[in-house]
Amino acid sequence: MYLEIISPEATLYTGNIDTLTVPGANGSFQVLENHAAIVSNLVSGTVEFKGTFDASNTFEAPFEKIDSNIVQLKVSSGTLELQDNKLILLVD
Repeated sequence: MYLEIISPEATLYTGNIDTLTVPGANGSFQVLENHAAIVSNLVSGTVEFKGTFDASNTFEAPFEKIDSNIVQLKVSSGTLELQDNKLILLVD
């Protein structure tokens, strides 16, 4: 599934991932490939995505690389939109 993370300042990440976990307004939830279309508000918390990242994926602040396949990003709020395996994550 394809992920775009966009902040007011810049596009923070674009690329393929396997799973995404976000802090939804009603609790954290995970998005997997072929998930039904969804739009959700996000609250303050941690966004975590997993995938197979190669050497070209150098994650710097504001990202935190937990291990070779897990990356986290702290957010204060945001919106997630998923349709046809394309995730757009607007974050503050």
